[in-house]
Amino acid sequence: MGPLIGAIDEGTSSARFILFRAGTAEVVASHQQSLSQICPQEGWVEQDPMEILSVVNTCIEKTVDKLVAMGGSVNDIAAVGVTNQRESTLVWEKSTGKPLYNSIVWLDVRTSTTVDQLLENIPNKTKNKNYLKPLCGLPISPYFSAVKVRWLLDNVLKVKKAVATDDCMFGTVDSWLIWNLTGGINGGLHITDVTNASRTMLMNIDSLKWDPVLLNFFGVPSSILPKIKSSSEVYGSVTVGSLKGVAIAGCIGDQQGALLGQQCLQRGQAKATYGTGCFLLYNTGTIKVNSAHGLITTVAYQLGPKSQPIYALEGSVAIAGAALNWLKDNMNILPSFGDAQKIAEEAELADAGDVYFVPAFSGLYAPYWQQEARGVIVGISEDTKACHIVRATLDAVCYQIRDILDAMNKDYGSHLTSIQVDGGMTANSLLMQLQADLAGVKVTKAGMAESTALGAAMIAGAAVGLWDLSKSMNLPNEIWTPNLSDDERDVRYARWKLAVEKAMGWDVL
Repeated sequence: MGPLIGAIDEGTSSARFILFRAGTAEVVASHQQSLSQICPQEGWVEQDPMEILSVVNTCIEKTVDKLVAMGGSVNDIAAVGVTNQRESTLVWEKSTGKPLYNSIVWLDVRTSTTVDQLLENIPNKTKNKNYLKPLCGLPISPYFSAVKVRWLLDNVLKVKKAVATDDCMFGTVDSWLIWNLTGGINGGLHITDVTNASRTMLMNIDSLKWDPVLLNFFGVPSSILPKIKSSSEVYGSVTVGSLKGVAIAGCIGDQQGALLGQQCLQRGQAKATYGTGCFLLYNTGTIKVNSAHGLITTVAYQLGPKSQPIYALEGSVAIAGAALNWLKDNMNILPSFGDAQKIAEEAELADAGDVYFVPAFSGLYAPYWQQEARGVIVGISEDTKACHIVRATLDAVCYQIRDILDAMNKDYGSHLTSIQVDGGMTANSLLMQLQADLAGVKVTKAGMAESTALGAAMIAGAAVGLWDLSKSMNLPNEIWTPNLSDDERDVRYARWKLAVEKAMGWDVL
């Protein structure tokens, strides 16, 4: 069977475990299972940490079963990497391993009032959301983990008590999984990597260490924090289940994992991942670019504890695929996710109309960072049909990426002419053509659908000497080029910007 590298890919809507043949994008075996979300109030999104752990363990066991059925063995698995939804925040008891609260998912907006309180603490009452950006690369927003931890400390008595008795552990999903896989209460490793730590607002973006100024600002005790490691090194071994004894040798946030999986390892390369949200990362190499146009600075990866960190500019869109789910589940105008292309194409036949949809369900992320924004649909007439709304939803995803690309071009000083794409929504070829048309860039979709998991496997394989990251994998791809004229593209984009203005400030009226 040859050496295999495993990747635990724990996302917002599902988890999977995938075995790759070392050094290649060849998938030998895999298993995927969906995850449920809990929404106790409007804008609140939670997940059960025990379900996350159970689903990941199930995916591992089912994949190993498939491997054995093929004549392989666990002994073929040389190492495992972990990649995960970022910013989602978990706290658990050190003594029992039991969660103190549900995981607060990255797109949860309950912390809007916490953000308001934190902004009041900024010197001179400037309420500057970018006050901490020089230290951590991030604006003060409900999106990031530190704000969620602050909410837990303020609102959950069990968490307060656990902190007071030194029985509280905090981590993003990677930390929770690795702690449990390496022994839990019996000596589990409480660690995270630089990419996930760079999404907490608690790590100094230069030193790659927890920053006392940031900890003090948010009132987060250092005793609850995991140890920060590089993205690619042997941390320890799995102590439970079929993978017992296998090295855990890689850890990376899902979007950074996709950057690697798309082989954007050179400065100036960019990728966009289309999932629940949409995330565009631009590799800036060892240079840390401070955005003046609403983007965030993040760690892309660090290939070993003695290696220099590689940085990226990132633009995050909160609502992409989630908008199609809204059309399906809330509005009942989309029978299934897969019907979006067919129905949107009907809009072309029925005159595309001039409908614009800004899906700011939980505010707007990059480059606006407006938590008070709310969704609007404009340009509706008596001729508007369901197909126009579906088409406007696809357009909205593309315009949001155009917003981020424009900001990246301004920050980096050079014009991006192409992007690599991955994620579930890239199965929609109309969306990909619209992206090329409305952003004016070449769109290249890798033939390898599991870019995020591949990235996790690459760094784990590299750590154990079984993956040469300097060698390019020649993967098949599909390309879309722009068909719209520059004038038509700019007219449509100007109308989108007008629609965005209409979405602003609704939550404060």
